[in-house]
Amino acid sequence: MTCLSETRKLYLRINPCRIHYLKFLLEGYDGMAILSTIDVQSGLVVVRYPSYSQAILFELLADLAADLTRET
Repeated sequence: MTCLSETRKLYLRINPCRIHYLKFLLEGYDGMAILSTIDVQSGLVVVRYPSYSQAILFELLADLAADLTRET
């Protein structure tokens, strides 16, 4: 039986060159989150995630923060 949970959104502005990197990493965590690009030029993305995965998602994003905002 599948438990439905609340889906949340998190808007982030990251280095546009790192959008694919973050999308690839999130896909590796099956079912944790989905990344969609809102504006590629400015690096604006939205991460949709179920409420039960918030803790692990935020921990991952905290670990990646410097890498996602760094100029390449």
